[in-house]
Amino acid sequence: MDFETVNTKLFEFLDSSPVPFFAVRNMKRMLEDAGFSGLEEGRAWELVPGGNYYVSRNDSALIAFRIPKRDFTGFMMMASHCDSPVFRVKPNAVITVEKRYEKLNVEKYGGALFAPWLDRPLSVAGRVVVRTEEGIETKLVNVDRDLLIIPSLAIHMNREANDGFKYNAQTDLLPLFRETGEGDGSFLSLIAEEAGVQPDRILDMDLYLYSRVKAVRVGLNREFVASGRLDDLQCSFASLEGFLRAKPRESVAVHCVFDNEEVGSVTKQGAGGTFLSDVLHRINTGLGRSEEEYLRALASSFLVSADNAHSVHPNHPEKADPVNRPVMNGGIVIKYSANQKYTTDAVSGAVFRAVCREAGVPYQVFTNRSDMIGGSTLGNITQTRVSLNTVDIGLAQLAMHSPCETAGARDTAYLAEAARVLFSGSIRSEGDGKYALRF
Repeated sequence: MDFETVNTKLFEFLDSSPVPFFAVRNMKRMLEDAGFSGLEEGRAWELVPGGNYYVSRNDSALIAFRIPKRDFTGFMMMASHCDSPVFRVKPNAVITVEKRYEKLNVEKYGGALFAPWLDRPLSVAGRVVVRTEEGIETKLVNVDRDLLIIPSLAIHMNREANDGFKYNAQTDLLPLFRETGEGDGSFLSLIAEEAGVQPDRILDMDLYLYSRVKAVRVGLNREFVASGRLDDLQCSFASLEGFLRAKPRESVAVHCVFDNEEVGSVTKQGAGGTFLSDVLHRINTGLGRSEEEYLRALASSFLVSADNAHSVHPNHPEKADPVNRPVMNGGIVIKYSANQKYTTDAVSGAVFRAVCREAGVPYQVFTNRSDMIGGSTLGNITQTRVSLNTVDIGLAQLAMHSPCETAGARDTAYLAEAARVLFSGSIRSEGDGKYALRF
């Protein structure tokens, strides 16, 4: 496997995807470069066997699919998410302090680790909605420079800072924007300039803070990757890499990237919405197939829920399960949970192990300690809309939900190769609990 090339492309994707809107835009460009045709939810779809397509929702979620033939067996799918825990800029964002400073009023999005956000260069990116002659349209904006910083309170003023200090999101985590009276302009005019419109044309904004630190390799032999948004853009990127290299023969290959996983997924662009089921139904009906054929296809379908996993921590190995102890660069992590926070069972776990064996990539197992509660992910939420055999997997990482996470430099290529095999293959139901696998 060409680990260097994969990591170079991964870094380009991470650095150019500060928020979900840009991640989706970048994936669209990659798909278009590969000859895929864009569809719109509000227009009729004209699908043909052998066609390659993609569709987005809300500018922040995307589903791409490849149709091998009309009488396809089922759907071979991998789902990930493109949002990360960040800070959202509130409306009426500017707060003036002591008639001297201006800071931005922000609120937390998702379960972020707060401390690493402080004392590092930040900026804002997202989208604005502008008024047009016919209505409204969205424009993406990224202030591509070191713009903001959240300053820590000096140790002299907070002697408990290193003794379990509890951050207050309203008082401790607001970023410094500028000195009042220093030059012309305002936050609104800055965003308008980035969008290429006059300030009075802007009707609303979805803007988020992001860390300006670029993706890098670390370790004596550069064996680790350090970057923001590895959870879960590392899986999104690997899924797309495998998807573009796949050669579907019997089943429709479906690459899914959802938004809002970090806040529960219950949005129109999240895994708890109808996006996936809408697209699968339209593929089926667009090829002239019946509802009966659709339901039979679901019985012969498979979904991989790909969301990063916890590695054994070098400073806290006691936090890991006694025997199921995944490590970075150890291969793809298959995740199990008795309470079904992860959907993996014996059937779906066995299917994915077969995928890894066919791909020639290593895999390992994650379970939480029995006295610790883990987080949930896409798999069980997706089941409420599209019920089928599903496995939860991820890539081992440290510092999940930090603006600078750490992962293995070999694992992205492992997942991309497994995704290629998955998207090229098919699974056929031959009775409850019995399946024929074709790779």
